[in-house]
Amino acid sequence: MRTALTDLVGCRYPIVQTGMGYVAGARLVTATSKAGGLGIIAAATLTTDEMTTAIREVRDRTDAPFGVNIRADADDASDRVTIMIREGVPVASFALAPRPELIARLKDAGVVTIPSVGARRHAEKVAAWGADAVIVQGGEGGGHTGPIPTTVLLPQVVDAVDIPVIAAGGFSDGRGLVAALAYGAAGIAMGTRFLLTSDSPVPDEVKKEYQAATDTVVTTRVDGVPHRVLRTPFIDKLERGRLLRALLNAARLRDLSGLSWAAMLREGRRMRHGRDLTWAQVLQAANTPMMLRSAMVDGRADLGVLAAGQVVATLGDLPSCAELIDRIMAEATAVLARLGQENAAT
Repeated sequence: MRTALTDLVGCRYPIVQTGMGYVAGARLVTATSKAGGLGIIAAATLTTDEMTTAIREVRDRTDAPFGVNIRADADDASDRVTIMIREGVPVASFALAPRPELIARLKDAGVVTIPSVGARRHAEKVAAWGADAVIVQGGEGGGHTGPIPTTVLLPQVVDAVDIPVIAAGGFSDGRGLVAALAYGAAGIAMGTRFLLTSDSPVPDEVKKEYQAATDTVVTTRVDGVPHRVLRTPFIDKLERGRLLRALLNAARLRDLSGLSWAAMLREGRRMRHGRDLTWAQVLQAANTPMMLRSAMVDGRADLGVLAAGQVVATLGDLPSCAELIDRIMAEATAVLARLGQENAAT
């Protein structure tokens, strides 16, 4: 299936696997890209050395296009861009709008730049700065999310910018892909659906938590901004305001990482910038990566944050990335054929 996205990045199908921290490593990215989608390494939770290693591992395993996602507000964002350029990464992905100078550096090096946004004005801004495409996530999506549903936000952005728009938030099958294309998108991006594959490195016990889930909640108690996650006893504690208890749990995990309280406070101060957070929330926000790691790496759902889109309640199986993408494309083809037949009949 050829779209503006496949033409831009060279993948076979207009399906993107998003950069999920502690989930989207070399293993999942390789499987996605080999299957014809665009896999994206989640480098925000990696050191620069680990990021370089992950890039090289994907390069060694496939010659298909892939991307790397970093935090645009990270202190070392410029250094990470240098690594991407040096390592010949085809696509740069950003969770926030990257500075214009970062976009310019990447474009000069021939790296396709795709920021993620949750509002039309943000899409207009990065398009004006030279972004090559944009991922638009509606409120149904997991992790950090906004209040506007994909079906409302997506057409707004498609009408507002002249670059390819990739739809995220609420997608898991071929029907969703066709719907996104009908809205004018060039493809879809999925996180939760790729997390629940056999190629995902998430521990089996945590995958079972996802498969059994029937509800998500949007909370600001994790790091001060809206965050869609599975409703768990840990999240309920945060929602009831028991920040101290949750902070102590996170602090124990921080001790395991070897980072000092000073380093944690520096991270918290940076995350506090521009947000109306108490210092208790700042400390909690600084520990967010460790809470993610406790679930996605250590299998401790009782101490971790399980980011999830609303679509999680419809996902019960664990296909491989190849099986998933083949199924999505077969469904999309069938839907398009049916629509064509119906149009011909009228």
